[in-house]
Amino acid sequence: MLRLAQAFLAIALVQAQSPQYPNTTSPGTNNTDSSPLNNAESPPFYPSPWIEGTGDWAAAYAKAQAFVSQLTLLEKVNLTTGTGWQSEACVGTVGSIPRLGFDSLCMQDSPLGVRFADYVSAFPAGGTIAASWDRGEFYRRGYQMGREHREKGVDVQLGPVVGPLGRNPKGGRNWEGFSPDPVLSGLAVADTVRGIQDAGVIACTKHYIMNEQEHFRSPGNFEDFGFVDAVSSNLDDKTLHELYLWPFADAVRAGTGSIMCSYNKVNNSQACQNSYLQNYILKGELGFQGFIMSDWDAQHSGVASTLAGLDMTMPGDTDFNSGQSFWGPNLTLSIINGTVPQWRLDDAALRIMAAYYYVGRDEASVPVNFNSWVRDTYGYQHFFGKAGYGLINQHVDVRADHFRSIRRTAAKSTVLLKNTGVLPLSGTEKWTGVFGNDATDGEYGPNGCPDHGCNNGTLAMGWGSGTSDFPYLVTPLEAIKSKIASNGGVVQSVTDNWAYAQIAALAKQVSVSIVFVNADSGEGYITVDGNAGDRNNLTLWQDGEALIRNVSANCNNTIVVIHSVGPVLVNSFYDSDNITAIVWAGLPGQESGNAIVDILYGRENPGGKLPFTIGSSASEYGPDLIYEPINDHDSPQDNFEEGVFIDYRAFDKQNITPVYEFGFGLSYTTFNYSNIKVAKVPASKYTPTTGQTKAAPTLGNYSTDAADYQWPANLTHVNTYIYPYLNSTDLAKASQDRDYGLNYTWPEGATDGSPQARIAAGGAPGGNPQLWDVLFTVGATITNTGSRSGDEVVQVYLSLGGPEDPKVVLRGFDRLSIQAGKSATFQAEITRRDVSNWDTASQNWVITKFPKTVYVGASSRKLALSAKLDLSDF
Repeated sequence: MLRLAQAFLAIALVQAQSPQYPNTTSPGTNNTDSSPLNNAESPPFYPSPWIEGTGDWAAAYAKAQAFVSQLTLLEKVNLTTGTGWQSEACVGTVGSIPRLGFDSLCMQDSPLGVRFADYVSAFPAGGTIAASWDRGEFYRRGYQMGREHREKGVDVQLGPVVGPLGRNPKGGRNWEGFSPDPVLSGLAVADTVRGIQDAGVIACTKHYIMNEQEHFRSPGNFEDFGFVDAVSSNLDDKTLHELYLWPFADAVRAGTGSIMCSYNKVNNSQACQNSYLQNYILKGELGFQGFIMSDWDAQHSGVASTLAGLDMTMPGDTDFNSGQSFWGPNLTLSIINGTVPQWRLDDAALRIMAAYYYVGRDEASVPVNFNSWVRDTYGYQHFFGKAGYGLINQHVDVRADHFRSIRRTAAKSTVLLKNTGVLPLSGTEKWTGVFGNDATDGEYGPNGCPDHGCNNGTLAMGWGSGTSDFPYLVTPLEAIKSKIASNGGVVQSVTDNWAYAQIAALAKQVSVSIVFVNADSGEGYITVDGNAGDRNNLTLWQDGEALIRNVSANCNNTIVVIHSVGPVLVNSFYDSDNITAIVWAGLPGQESGNAIVDILYGRENPGGKLPFTIGSSASEYGPDLIYEPINDHDSPQDNFEEGVFIDYRAFDKQNITPVYEFGFGLSYTTFNYSNIKVAKVPASKYTPTTGQTKAAPTLGNYSTDAADYQWPANLTHVNTYIYPYLNSTDLAKASQDRDYGLNYTWPEGATDGSPQARIAAGGAPGGNPQLWDVLFTVGATITNTGSRSGDEVVQVYLSLGGPEDPKVVLRGFDRLSIQAGKSATFQAEITRRDVSNWDTASQNWVITKFPKTVYVGASSRKLALSAKLDLSDF
């Protein structure tokens, strides 16, 4: 590691002076020396924009100004700097402000529940609930998660996730997010943010941005390769805006109080100090009013990250439990020696406090009542420092009746892929056989592996920091037993996937076989069965294909249930005559068994649709992940040359017929689409945002005398805890930098707090507000032509018509519940944003001259209705 202050002052501050963001969209192969994206550069943009209270943030901004105006320099530093790994009860904590009675802010995982806590719920994963295509369910899940975090004393829930978006289906953390489609992800993240924050907790939307693989996500030493720098995700401007940035814009428009910057590099600039992405795009173009928080150990510099827009460092130390910080005392020092202007620190504090007031934390806050590191009732408040012994866990049960929603949501998110008429089962089958270790308890119990870092028993969530503990896990086998036993039936099982003889013997006797298989993945700090976070392939785990083959060879009524983190290859069995039904159940959370029984036995009519494409091979999805570095210690260059063509867009472009397309899902009833109607809505011409901001506000005064920032005489120092105090009145000694005093060169404009020009594509949280002008309404009649009531997810796609555009892109959807024999009216709105493309020359959204068509249908490949759009007036 470089000496602390050297890193603080110098690491990668001066980003490449490229005059514009790459705008190439030429096709090619990932990670090649000839790629136009190879060694791409990210242009600098300074200064970091300051919060103005735009949108509906005015009241929160006013409260934040009043609070921050009272703070001393040390208190501002405390508010922005984490106190260190395992220093307090939560996974992340900033310093408190005792003088004003302001407790430390608690940051806690995860995007599907409260991590490292007891008496909490385990909700369905993001990539599973996306399959419900139900905005009410998105909101409800967000609200209930927010309530549980709130009642545990959490200030910031580290979720939801839209990065990774899911460029490659093998990406380890895709299941934490929603879908590789930006619109489905955007609507899901917006409703989740609203739910979390309506519960009184700040949502931290993550990981910003392009964190699309786990291998080499951070610089570090790897067993097989030695030191390798962080992977650089290299992409063009059009791809950034039309695909990966899209759901982040939706999150900002929904009011997300925080955004977490990611581990990786983007165009060879570390994400948490990438001034273009943080200053220009997020705070400028998207008008983000909240605060940018680093991922844990994703900060690699001090002044560089400060000027590039970072507002809070997590967990605060340079490395876990190092006792040193890029900020803390070094941030104090950078202010008093004039390196960083006061307004930049004030803005960071304002953003944090504005988010605090925006969600009502001043009214909703309760003290932290759990401890992330131990479950003992009594222990050390400062776990790593072994200080402050007392009551640390109050074991507060925050689950309420959330199990009901979890069960319902998991069932609504289940996708029926194949059904020859065997489903729903009656429950009176003569003899039911259940097969596979995915049907039953793991040998260590549902929480037996740290952060669920094993594939053992039924799979209900992936692994890593995006998890929570199960209060219980209802397995499919116990739920099926309960159902069959209540009807006096016979049910037997073999849950050893390799017990070939016993499997064959049972399968020959039963009248129906239900086979449970899975595929897992997770975060890169855990390796499971040789998969270092990312999946090595798309095959089923635990010999799943052989299990299916062995059962179906001996039973001509075999139902396959898949629990997986995303797409799996089903080529070997999906078209077998003996496979009578296939169900994708995702990662359903604690009520897994009950939810699948609700579907299999007809208590619920399946209405879920795939939030991704299931293809025939991994190569059909596009460029592979980078599993080995190319040039020794350099950053692996991950070139996103496919542009916006991922998932179904890639299949469409290459004319590949998928096994099951994006948006596909069957029901126990049938639906008919008819009577499309398109109405044009008057709207004004699009006007780029102009004008200037106000000058950066400076709140309060501070002394430049180092003597005013020394350690208090009565302070009890906790080992490795990060404090804001200087350890010497000699600034060179306090900096721990042997080169202190040298004339470092900072990017032009980095410290300029004068009024700045507004960005044309900006103007409000999420971007120019005219992007959400409604230009058309689309209607259609959906008729339930079957004999059962059911839900149909009606989907709207657009053809934007240009030679570089996908064949179709999703632009809206609604889940309709329709009684048998009845009809319902589907309605959707088409906004200016929906029909626009990003123009790299004007750096704004434009409606191109190409003809545009709207489609309404049941999936991306079943588009029954269409109509032309008249855009002549726009």
